[in-house]
Amino acid sequence: MYAIVEIAGQQFKVEKDQKVFVNRLQTEEGKTVSFDNVLLIGDGDNITVGAPAINGAQVGAKVVKHLKGDKVIVFKKKRRKGYRVKNGHRQALSEIVIESIVASGAKKAAPAKKETKKAAPKKAAAKADDLKKIEGVGPKAMEAFVNAGLDTFEKIAATKPEKLSEVLSEASSRLAHLVTDTWPKQAKLAADGKWDELKELQDKLDGGIEQ
Repeated sequence: MYAIVEIAGQQFKVEKDQKVFVNRLQTEEGKTVSFDNVLLIGDGDNITVGAPAINGAQVGAKVVKHLKGDKVIVFKKKRRKGYRVKNGHRQALSEIVIESIVASGAKKAAPAKKETKKAAPKKAAAKADDLKKIEGVGPKAMEAFVNAGLDTFEKIAATKPEKLSEVLSEASSRLAHLVTDTWPKQAKLAADGKWDELKELQDKLDGGIEQ
């Protein structure tokens, strides 16, 4: 049986009892180590290919010793620049011996499950009252009140006329001329559902001013 396995960033074809030199491992000498990124396993005529790795496959090995590879000369030169640099390099290696090749059944640590918090259901935004039913309140004035949080008849009824005028003036200078003296009174009737009384009151108004 043989396997093609990735070890320390390199791929090797290994068999049981084979010695392999790989890039330096962090495992201490004499300790065992396992590699689960097995790309292919061959056993006679049976060949199993991973996609990319074989699920459950594992190659076990023992670290024999750590060492350095043969010196490699690295020479750099740039033509017509007078640049020449010569360096030597010895790669840090580990000698391992393959002890086992498991085709399936190797246990992998299950990834920790992340707890996901369910988002609290959003409350439907309360629909603003049609403040335009108050005489003198147009679309722009209603928009100013809604932006200021005065979006219901009850809120308008509980607000003094001076405050209503202040909200309008801050929203636009074009709304500063509106007379708000009767708006809380009108809003109170609308909030209580007294539409007939509201109509009678509005029939007596002239530009929002009670005659």
